[in-house]
Amino acid sequence: MIKFFLMVNKQGQTRLSKYYEHVEINKRTLLETEVIKSCLSRSSEQCSFIEYKDFKLIYRQYAALFIVVGVNDTENEMAIYEFIHNFVEVLDEYFSRVSELDIMFNLDKVHIILDEMVLNGCIVETNRARILAPLLILDKMSES
Repeated sequence: MIKFFLMVNKQGQTRLSKYYEHVEINKRTLLETEVIKSCLSRSSEQCSFIEYKDFKLIYRQYAALFIVVGVNDTENEMAIYEFIHNFVEVLDEYFSRVSELDIMFNLDKVHIILDEMVLNGCIVETNRARILAPLLILDKMSES
């Protein structure tokens, strides 16, 4: 089960955070700081899976953005690694080459995409067309 999902830039600034288990606000800040530091300090030759406290971190870097997913010990690391890639492909399809600015200025749409893919910490959808369908409907409604 996914515990949290983070998108962070190379400077360590959180661009998106979504928690699927309750974590107090002051503990979230500390958790994000420690998680970001542990991922950003690793070289590109090192494994993208990290055991951290009572869960595992799986991360991928895309240009200046890191996507970090915290999961429990029973979750398959490769499945989450591929989920991250699928998420980025969906963003690329919707935004036509997604960038950090797209995420910052369209945070609501990024949350909709993530919510279509993950429900209560479980991956429920991976099909790009079905993930993007609600957004495309919202876009058509806002045009008219």
